[in-house]
Amino acid sequence: MTKNLFLPALKEIMAVVRKPNAPAAFSLWKPYLDKWGVVLTGQEFFNFWFSGEHLVPELVEYAQQLRDRGAKVFILSNNFKERTEFYRKNFPLIFQSVDKAYFSWETGFVKPSIESLQLVLTENHLKPEDCIYFDDSDDNIDVAQSLGIHAEKWASLELAKAMVLKLSQE
Repeated sequence: MTKNLFLPALKEIMAVVRKPNAPAAFSLWKPYLDKWGVVLTGQEFFNFWFSGEHLVPELVEYAQQLRDRGAKVFILSNNFKERTEFYRKNFPLIFQSVDKAYFSWETGFVKPSIESLQLVLTENHLKPEDCIYFDDSDDNIDVAQSLGIHAEKWASLELAKAMVLKLSQE
């Protein structure tokens, strides 16, 4: 299988499973897997897909340090139900180190929608100008900046720490 076959399927399926009340992700993958001659159960499929996932202890530790200093820390993710459940089961420290995690399949708002960010701001009584947001998508950063949030492209934990320190001293 080539990425020319896989990537369009991934894009199509992710557009569906990132929303509330989506069908089980494997039910959408199964026809493609059958067509490609890949024989896996749903559990085998997700075990393979998620096998490369791992906790980043330094990031979890930094999130906790920020919270210990009085900052609020949130996750805003377009991850789908099965992957979220995998994270909650296998990496509970992630969720213990943040104030709240927002997943599009639970909220109904898929980034880069303005509503996804507005939900976090409103629910937590936050002013956009008091927030720092990191993302790996230029579109998501542009939307955050349009709301007055200081948004930066994620490059590394070291650069994020430097930006947080710089902004907290202004």
